[in-house]
Amino acid sequence: MFRAVLVAASAGMVLAACASAPEVETVETAVPEVAPEAAVDVSPISTANMSETARVLASDEFMGRAPGTEGETKTVAYLIERFKALGLEPGGRDGAWTDPVRLKHSQVTDIRTLNVTLGDEVIPMEQARDIEISSANPRETIKVEDAPVVFVGFGASAPERDWDDYGDMDLHGKVALFLVNDPDFGVAEDDPVAGVFGGRRMTYYGRWAYKYEEAARRGAVAALVIHEAKAAGYGWNVASSSPGENYAVAGAAKPAVDLQGWLQEDMAKQWLAEAGYDLDALRVAARKRDFQAFTLGDLRFNADLGLSVEAAESQNVIGKITGTKRPDETIMLSGHWDAYGIGAPDELGRTVMPGANDDALGLAGIMEVARNLEAEPAPERTVVFAAWTGEESGLLGSEAYAQNPIYPLEKTVANFTLDILQTAGPARDVIQVGEGQSDLEERMAAAAAKQGRTVSPEGLPENGLFYRADHFSLARRGVPVILIMGIAGGSDLVDGGREAGDAWVADYIGNKYHNQNDAWSADWDLRGAAQDVELFLDMTRDLANSDDWPQLKPTSEFKGLRDASAAERE
Repeated sequence: MFRAVLVAASAGMVLAACASAPEVETVETAVPEVAPEAAVDVSPISTANMSETARVLASDEFMGRAPGTEGETKTVAYLIERFKALGLEPGGRDGAWTDPVRLKHSQVTDIRTLNVTLGDEVIPMEQARDIEISSANPRETIKVEDAPVVFVGFGASAPERDWDDYGDMDLHGKVALFLVNDPDFGVAEDDPVAGVFGGRRMTYYGRWAYKYEEAARRGAVAALVIHEAKAAGYGWNVASSSPGENYAVAGAAKPAVDLQGWLQEDMAKQWLAEAGYDLDALRVAARKRDFQAFTLGDLRFNADLGLSVEAAESQNVIGKITGTKRPDETIMLSGHWDAYGIGAPDELGRTVMPGANDDALGLAGIMEVARNLEAEPAPERTVVFAAWTGEESGLLGSEAYAQNPIYPLEKTVANFTLDILQTAGPARDVIQVGEGQSDLEERMAAAAAKQGRTVSPEGLPENGLFYRADHFSLARRGVPVILIMGIAGGSDLVDGGREAGDAWVADYIGNKYHNQNDAWSADWDLRGAAQDVELFLDMTRDLANSDDWPQLKPTSEFKGLRDASAAERE
């Protein structure tokens, strides 16, 4: 993150609006020596190579790989060195290895007023305890006075599902208050709404990002989502972990509300009770088709906040293998290089949050695909390898690319993303994330069958992981995608079965995810991770040497976008 950041001297990559990034190839920094490629111990994927790459990237020398810090400088230099050693060509604009990502970073620094009122009654709020509020549309001062609060239920406007929570409600100048997840989350099977929004599987309408964007499109000044741990997929400690901090792609075309964030559940109950409503009763009412957004009486929201606002520049790192017959058609493999940088000391005094699995190991897998493809005759289509920045700050590197792509999205055949791989050994299956999106799913099943494996559905579909990794920046623009993410559900492990797989997921999420414990270990058993990487190698090879165009399914929210560009692929 850009915390200690934006200190121009630290990385030389910062940033006043007029500053430009240095040529990273010439940065004088100690880059760990690239280890020679080890013998292939899981054909054709080397677990030794993957382990060594993750070990280096997760070492203290890389300082947790936070964008905009010295850790970024070292990380970018290392990735370029590795891409060169693998035989890739520069994949950025004008023959560069990097593509700049210009960002806005803001931090709430002064809270002069933060409350809701009803008549003479005032309910004050404390940042991180009762609310987590920030701005993706930052100014040095943001002031909201006596703004009516509108309860919008789940905030879904889904004509294809015959659903509209907004009705004729005008949100201009108002605060939109949302329930998290979808209308059918957690309902009984015989409930009338069951299955309308995918059942347990979260749709895009359930994501907080969609809710903020919809509120902005409708003119709201603020958008708040009521936090519930089960429906959100994580606890309040995660939702409030970076209070008041926000990042956005500079110059983004889409509108943003002045203030956005999470409202702690007990505080939400207090708001609603003051206005004469019960949260549990409103959850029930919001699950009916005839629900309509309504104003919460005379409840008014007030905020007077001071913010620090900075411009920042980070880098995506991009390599490629140019296609021999159809170089303008691309298959992309990607992961993210950033992690959480330096944090407060943990109980062992460790400050570096190394991101060994999330996502150094994913990048190690991408490099193994590159190594194998480089050893073969050049493919007919171009294969692009992208290491994104800013994933942990909101998919910012991939979003910046998707807004201004180097390789036209209309002719991007597919994106394959690795983000967290399981380290508990070989598995009988691979977990499908975001079922019902494209016929890449059937291709993955066929590739898994060649390995003697099957495809299993997500174990935690309600967590909406399909919308929480970098592939989604391309998916939402109609590109067919596949994500492999080790925490999507416990694999059926050869040693211990599904129970052992679930235990690995529980341990990783509970003890390692986004903290100092996500560290490299010599005890990792990467044979299962190598199986998943080999799937992407096989699928990439097949698509790169064919003229097939994977199709989105009717159940995909983004099929219309892909269909609109069909003529570009004819």
